Amino acid sequence: MFRALTHRNFRLFWAGAFLSNIGTWMQTVAQGWLVLKLTDSAFWLGVDGFAATSPGLVLTLLGGVFADRVDRKRLLIFTQAGAGLTALALALLIATGLVRDAGHVWIILVASFITGCCFSLASPSYQAITIDLVGREDLSNAIALNSTQFQLSRVVGPALAGVGFQLFGLAGCFFVNGLSFISIIIALSLVRFKAPDGTTVTRRPGNGGERQSVWRDLTNGFRYVLSRPRVFVLLLISAVASLFGAPYMTLMPLFTRDVLGLGETGLSVMMGTAGAGSFLAALMLTFLGNLRRKGLYVLGGSAAFGLSLVGFSLSTNLTLSLVMLFGLGFSIVCSIAVTNMLLQQLVTDEMRGRVMSMFMLSFIGAWPVGSFIAGVAARRFGAPHTLAVGGIIIALFNLYVAARSPRLRMLN
Repeated sequence: MFRALTHRNFRLFWAGAFLSNIGTWMQTVAQGWLVLKLTDSAFWLGVDGFAATSPGLVLTLLGGVFADRVDRKRLLIFTQAGAGLTALALALLIATGLVRDAGHVWIILVASFITGCCFSLASPSYQAITIDLVGREDLSNAIALNSTQFQLSRVVGPALAGVGFQLFGLAGCFFVNGLSFISIIIALSLVRFKAPDGTTVTRRPGNGGERQSVWRDLTNGFRYVLSRPRVFVLLLISAVASLFGAPYMTLMPLFTRDVLGLGETGLSVMMGTAGAGSFLAALMLTFLGNLRRKGLYVLGGSAAFGLSLVGFSLSTNLTLSLVMLFGLGFSIVCSIAVTNMLLQQLVTDEMRGRVMSMFMLSFIGAWPVGSFIAGVAARRFGAPHTLAVGGIIIALFNLYVAARSPRLRMLN
């Protein structure tokens, strides 16, 4: 169950990423509440979600090319440092009162955009470096364990944010996030690789392939995906789930305050409940190991995510909302984590970075569009109806794919 942790490099990376992700989730909760507090608007929540994820529309693909071309470790160190400094700068502005009303929301949007640029460039390397840390034999276990630490941070981070609100206010959550990036930077700095001659080196050995223009590398990546129908459909499933489902996180502060009548601590509980479902799913996948019928996990998990989203969006009862959030978190991780496993098994090493960038783009790239549309639609039709329609679309799409793609259903 914990086989990949026998690798020193992976242990360092896993621990550093876990601590950093806790800080990220603390800021996610604090920032959503801060934007709602300043603007009292679902529209600006959507705009903030768009600002944070829109860089992924372009930079994620470039990050995939860089993941196949340059040293992934160094790229991750520089981007994590950039995100950490941005969080500290925003924390300082909030603590000194320079961000205090709706007229200053643009400062938060700029910080979200810069952080989004860092994450978009880093995400493909974050996924592709796993095989460098553990090798091909323990790859599936490492992916499952990475998912476990990320989902566990979704539980711990919001819980600590709720405590942080009471102890040191919103600004403190931003300070903690900025400092948390030190852990992943130190962990990556300590990672060592084996060169072909057996010596220990600080940089990942290159693949020795022919270097082409960035544009040609991108084009070859798209051709590779389009020539493999199962890879393409897996990416499409992820994109639909993100486009119509991910906005629930953007609108969560609105549901917390206006639908359920709760405050910032209630927001932490709701975010943590979804994270608890995600963590349990990731832990289950780690325990099951190299499970069979992965295609069914992808389709069933995504369809269940859509149905849980409908249940959450239409609920006005706190207990039912928490149950739906737990199911929502559980089902989407079953789909996304297994999609990650399948893609890494199906693609070649030469294309790994580019395909993983398209995987990240399939939900990071769809997220800003979905967040913006959801923010506009929620202002006109209401947040519950907006999310309910999105959930129905997700469920129906996966049922259609399941009926039309028997080869995908049989994927192991």
